[in-house]
Amino acid sequence: MTEVSPKQKKPSACSFIIFGATGDLTHRMVMPALYNLAATDLLPDRFCVVGIARKKMSNEELRDSLMQGLRKFATRPVDEKIVKRLLECITCFDADPKDAKSFDRLKQQIEKLEAERQTGGNRLFYLAIPPNAFLPTGQGIARAGLLKQEEGGPWRRLVVEKPFGTDLASAKVLNTELLKIMDEQQIYRIDHYLGKETVQNILVMRFANGMFEPIWNRNHIDHIQITVDEKLGVGHRGSFYDATGALRDMVPNHLFQLLSLVAMEPPVRFDAHAVRSEKAEVLSAIQPQSAADALQNSVRGQYRAGKVDDTEIEDYTATEDVKPGSTTETYVALKLTIDNWRWAGVPFYLRTGKALGIKRTEVAIKFKQAPFAMFRDTPVDRLSQNYLVISIEPTEGITLQFNTKVPGPVIDIDGVEMKFRYKDYFKAEPSTGYETLIYDCMIGDNILFQRADSVEAGWQAVQPFLEAWKKAGAKGLEFYKAGSEGPPGADELLHRDGRNWRKLG
Repeated sequence: MTEVSPKQKKPSACSFIIFGATGDLTHRMVMPALYNLAATDLLPDRFCVVGIARKKMSNEELRDSLMQGLRKFATRPVDEKIVKRLLECITCFDADPKDAKSFDRLKQQIEKLEAERQTGGNRLFYLAIPPNAFLPTGQGIARAGLLKQEEGGPWRRLVVEKPFGTDLASAKVLNTELLKIMDEQQIYRIDHYLGKETVQNILVMRFANGMFEPIWNRNHIDHIQITVDEKLGVGHRGSFYDATGALRDMVPNHLFQLLSLVAMEPPVRFDAHAVRSEKAEVLSAIQPQSAADALQNSVRGQYRAGKVDDTEIEDYTATEDVKPGSTTETYVALKLTIDNWRWAGVPFYLRTGKALGIKRTEVAIKFKQAPFAMFRDTPVDRLSQNYLVISIEPTEGITLQFNTKVPGPVIDIDGVEMKFRYKDYFKAEPSTGYETLIYDCMIGDNILFQRADSVEAGWQAVQPFLEAWKKAGAKGLEFYKAGSEGPPGADELLHRDGRNWRKLG
């Protein structure tokens, strides 16, 4: 068993109550993350997992199902002793938001279990359920008195998965209704991207190194590219995806989380309130777009049949549960600007899509070109572009591109790279990205979780695109072949500014 770092304290005793215990998210992500926390001795000494299913099932049935999922999705070898101890903590109860009495029974069952396991009444509720069930489930929990928290008493927290709303109006309603039943400090809006080491390292790289922050502004940076490319198609998520699309699914959460970390002002201190305030502030500074601007500064695409590696992918519209003639985008590229002193005039280019030729998540900071006066005989295209690239997937690390002299008697210049890879320097077990976030929920550190104002600022920024695309219908929707780099319009979005995307791979 891995020893606990001196900086990592064990969470206090608690119950981990997960709605959607039989679902894919629980099996694929949450259970492997709990196992990894158990393997590193970062679960509470007095702990229990309560799996909530809509239909009655036995403890053994749920434990067997979760064990099968763990064997399939575990990120490290499964130690039988550790998993046995974790499975023994799991109890299954049934509850349905449509049946108020079921939540009253649930309260009695949880209180009895808490007394048996001596968890002290601390409760972490995790909503691993469809978005349309967030509010009725939260209200059911609150109505039964399970969320009630008194000063000096046991803590009660609620974890909500993305997507948090489907537009600005729905996000505001969800925030308003949840804040009627609990305080902001009790709500943990989770985005698994923020559990990745490289994402968290953006803050450390910027603010713990004197070499970066002085040049992290419009005087030295030409533009910033944020890319989240996926090789997988929509698969079996046709019904969800066709009602959502790439913009709603990825931009207000994953891409804007990366943008806010890269663009935020230095917080006055490294605590949740200060960091989250700066992140919300920079998102609210994204310049609003008119309908015409939104169409001019965006590209939306939809994949057609093609081949990704050795996998044949059919047309998006041939996917099960996708409406014939659907105009839902599977690819989006945006040009945004931030209206503040640091970033005035610096474009932020965002892109994300499915069924592309490579899986990649990165932030690329392009620095301004140096004057050429000293090297007039060197063709400009021979000079390497100065990029600082923060790679998040599939390899976590940081690369700096710069120019240097080629060995020899004459001045010849070529571009080189300095690379840092996490795996080369640190021995870290593979993770799901949820371990840090679940651990932080248990200890009450919400620095990596979105606040209501940040969520609404994100939707405020994308709302003009949603409205412009809805009005345009099929007009302007481009198509790209599965396995390619995306629609041609995405390249044109940068070409008209005299810039280019970093190439795939």
